[in-house]
Amino acid sequence: MKEWLKISILLCVFGFLKEIRPSEPFIYEYLIGPWWNNTEEQVTQQVYPVGTYAQLAQLAIVFLITDLCRYKPLIVLMGLSGITAWGMLLWGKTLFHLQVLEVIYGTFMATEVAYYTYIYAKVPKEYYSQVTGHTRAAILAGRCLSGVLAQLLVTLSWMDYRELNYITFSVMIAASVWSISLPSVKMSIYFHRTPEKELLTAREKYQSAFSLMKTHFVESFSNRYVAKWSIWWALATCGFALVQSYMQPLWTVIHTDPNSVLHNGSVEAVLTLIGCFGALSISFIKADWSQRGELVLSLCSILAGALLIISSQTNYILVSYVCYVVFGGLYHFMITIASSEVAKHILEDSYGLVFGLNTLIALVLQTIITVCLISGDIGVALPPRPLHLAFGIYHMGIAVIFIIIGIIDWLKSHADINKTY
Repeated sequence: MKEWLKISILLCVFGFLKEIRPSEPFIYEYLIGPWWNNTEEQVTQQVYPVGTYAQLAQLAIVFLITDLCRYKPLIVLMGLSGITAWGMLLWGKTLFHLQVLEVIYGTFMATEVAYYTYIYAKVPKEYYSQVTGHTRAAILAGRCLSGVLAQLLVTLSWMDYRELNYITFSVMIAASVWSISLPSVKMSIYFHRTPEKELLTAREKYQSAFSLMKTHFVESFSNRYVAKWSIWWALATCGFALVQSYMQPLWTVIHTDPNSVLHNGSVEAVLTLIGCFGALSISFIKADWSQRGELVLSLCSILAGALLIISSQTNYILVSYVCYVVFGGLYHFMITIASSEVAKHILEDSYGLVFGLNTLIALVLQTIITVCLISGDIGVALPPRPLHLAFGIYHMGIAVIFIIIGIIDWLKSHADINKTY
């Protein structure tokens, strides 16, 4: 078996395992249920925001040390932090335990950067697209299985919300053990670029690494086209993460019939499948995104905003489910285009840097919105319905930004045409 394919399989198995978290579609119900006895306000205002803050603080560090640590130690740390987080979910008792858990969960989420960028240091450049496709498929398969499993176990009353965490906890152990089998990275993109670099002093090595980072940063973001798609990437990722994090509290408000079963797991599974099909469909669409990019981004953002506004006002859980699935499908469709367009216009070695920076910017925006709209200490602590209305307006704002960018580009292109005559 070829070495790159072996690495791809090892990565895919780890990615598949880490996404099997059947407790997540019902985590909010678990936290406000009899097992923890938290109020809805405590969970949304004092627990969830801690995870956002912790992820931001740790992502900034992880982003800088991932290459220095040669990726694998941070991937192993991801698995270990998953074990710790779900262990605390099962055996923790107090609000403080939940807040500490969120800090550890922030570690779990922040270290995902190491997983997503590992392939760019370990796999030859000619196999980037294949391995990226393999790992994305494995992750989506894990998420889909997780949603289906969660829904079946809850609907058939084989497990309650707490017992779902035992599955997640067990799979996290399996993922951690598997992560040890990943090959170590001898040469990385910045700090360990060539064997000769090991002979340099620490100061020379750092200077060389940061000089190359600066070169990649300037070459990537000085390209107006890359900057434009990266702006949408960061803004949309921020919006999707917020909606995904606070969707369950809205469903709890809408779902008032105690005799009916929530179908959160099914919805997450369907969203995953639609996201997968949307991503795959990109390869069959022959479009010049340099000409139609702003129009498509604006229309998709308007539609996403409208779906969230409808979801925030409806009294029917099915309507909210459908809005969420279509919203998520749009995001996965467009983020695939964005990442593809960015990758086409930057140096191959700099994709991990651009990916990490866009993710970091998205998380900074998510933190600001969390502080302003969700946190009860500083912000206005909006209830679920007004909060999702605000998320809808946020996406409308993204549309306005790209309408303005499109108009500026159109005016500029016409001005250039007139100059030629």
